[in-house]
Amino acid sequence: MLEQYKELNTADQESMQSAIRKLLSQTFLLDRKYDKKSGRMASDREYEFCSRHREFLKEYFGVAGILLEQNEELGIIYIQGIEGAGERLTKLTTIYLLLLKLLYDEKMAAVSTSTQVFVTLGELNSKMGEFRLVRGLPSVTEQKKAFAALKKYQIVEFLDAYDEMGENSRILIYPSVNLALLREDAAELVHTFEETEEESEDGTADTGL
Repeated sequence: MLEQYKELNTADQESMQSAIRKLLSQTFLLDRKYDKKSGRMASDREYEFCSRHREFLKEYFGVAGILLEQNEELGIIYIQGIEGAGERLTKLTTIYLLLLKLLYDEKMAAVSTSTQVFVTLGELNSKMGEFRLVRGLPSVTEQKKAFAALKKYQIVEFLDAYDEMGENSRILIYPSVNLALLREDAAELVHTFEETEEESEDGTADTGL
């Protein structure tokens, strides 16, 4: 494996180091991401690089017991099997994640010819109220922190100015949400949060935010 790495030119060695660091920090690499300058989806060079060197990367991560997988249909390269690693998601971040999954599935069922799903912050907050997952609308600061984590892990992209979040702010949901949370897990989480909020209202529990 080390010999394979040494055979790469300097530029490719640097690209390999960058790709490994990115996978460790954000879990997912997407073949196409939203480019704000052009206003459209664009191919990601790191994804293409990792796809070409997939066997090397599988062997590299395998030494640490980490699996590297590629879902060509969704256009995602990702790692799994790092127990205890990564940051702990806040309750609000987890709620947004499961609602994004539910909305992604709903919209994909209606338009099955595309893997791109767009929602607004208003839709997301409306769905949160529909399921009674929190008591009151979270503050802008709380929302920004939650979306910063989701953006870091390549789950969403804000199409409008991130600092001017409003009900009409558009959010692109990447297909990586399918791998971050399965449909069954999303439904179970919704049920869990609903029960928690009901207990909080009765005064028997208070999870807070």
